[in-house]
Amino acid sequence: MAIFARLADILKANINDMIDKAEDPEKMVKQLIIEMEEQVDEATQALGQAMGSQKVAAKELADAQAVSADWNDKAKVALRAGKEDLAKKALDAKVGVDEQVTQLQASYDQITAQVDKLRDQVQTLKIKLDEARARQNVLIARAKMAEAQQNVATSINTASFDSAFAKLDAMERKITEKEAVAEAFTEIGGADVDVNDQFETLQHEAAVNDQLAALKAELGL
Repeated sequence: MAIFARLADILKANINDMIDKAEDPEKMVKQLIIEMEEQVDEATQALGQAMGSQKVAAKELADAQAVSADWNDKAKVALRAGKEDLAKKALDAKVGVDEQVTQLQASYDQITAQVDKLRDQVQTLKIKLDEARARQNVLIARAKMAEAQQNVATSINTASFDSAFAKLDAMERKITEKEAVAEAFTEIGGADVDVNDQFETLQHEAAVNDQLAALKAELGL
């Protein structure tokens, strides 16, 4: 877990200062536990915010689905009254709302997946925090033995930082490449916007006609 890696990094990074300044190892580890508790609190708050967003997304999706169903019912009423043009207008509105429903459903599914992931992470963090509290004495003992390993620890930390910066450089190069590719596709795709709009219009009209035919079949008209 990242939080345990952070605990180890903080402990290693502060070994020399703790030795030089004769700091109390027990006090140091307790401070680390406090930092872990703060991170758990932050993760819990993030989960709460995500759950709030999930509820909002669920309401928006339900509202859009209700509007779609209402237009469908209106189309049925119009067909029963022999007003096909009015029914088609209702279905035209329904198809537009259905597109919103599709988008809202995708957004809700994405938020739900994020909430589930955050919930699992928070639970894992709480378990790791409990483990860390139980291991305070072990960590304190290891910190007291750090003086004999000072030179080795310093070398390891230096190598770790070099490796981290190397990874950051590699990541930056990948991001730059992706940005360039995205820009190129944007330029290429710009010329096809009008054609795409025409196809979207055709698809919309086809959806309206399909739903009109379905309603006629359902009503026996």
